[in-house]
Amino acid sequence: MSQTIVLVDDDRNILTSVSMALEAEGYTVRAYSDAEEALRGLSQRPADMAVLDIKMPRLTGMELLSRLRQQPLTQTMPVIFLTSKDEEVDEIMGLSMGADDYITKPFSQRLLLERIRAILRREQLRLNPPTTDAAQLITRGDLVLDGSRHQCTWKGKAVDLTVTEFLLVKALAQRVGHVKSRDQLMDAAYGESIYVDDRTIDSHIKRLRKKFRIVDDGFEQIETLYGVGYRYKED
Repeated sequence: MSQTIVLVDDDRNILTSVSMALEAEGYTVRAYSDAEEALRGLSQRPADMAVLDIKMPRLTGMELLSRLRQQPLTQTMPVIFLTSKDEEVDEIMGLSMGADDYITKPFSQRLLLERIRAILRREQLRLNPPTTDAAQLITRGDLVLDGSRHQCTWKGKAVDLTVTEFLLVKALAQRVGHVKSRDQLMDAAYGESIYVDDRTIDSHIKRLRKKFRIVDDGFEQIETLYGVGYRYKED
């Protein structure tokens, strides 16, 4: 069964061209030029992923994402934002709200397709994990990562991470005390064929810390080395 992607953008030229490109790759596409109409449609028929423009009349992409995250059927649906070059703050806010990625306009359709494929692959792994494999267990003090089940716990309490966030924690925890550059973290989370902006990694790390501090407000294991990158602190 083909995977369904919802496109929401008030630019009909983008809707038409991206829809054609996705359909040529075998995806089922539902396109909306109105965010409120998209909200109604997704409430009735959820999709495997949504690509949302941030700046839209009546209901912005971020407002739409906020409402989608409040509904059980779309609470964990992967989302990519389409942004303009002057929307740096919106990009960071969007990621902090739970978007998986963003792409700056104008963008290449090839880049969008690569991002979509990568995120859908990771989402399928999360939804259909392989049998528990002891080799995929990583324990670092109070942190336990189960790669086969995509589960993360801190001090015995579950930490709900997106696939990208899980891969970032895993990359840091695999070599405790060693600094990971942003480029290395990009490769770990997105693969070497996909480039993302430094701000994307910084936003993910910020959101990661917030999630761990919901479980333990004293969480300080992920350290920033300014101008260098990040590391998982030794106990």
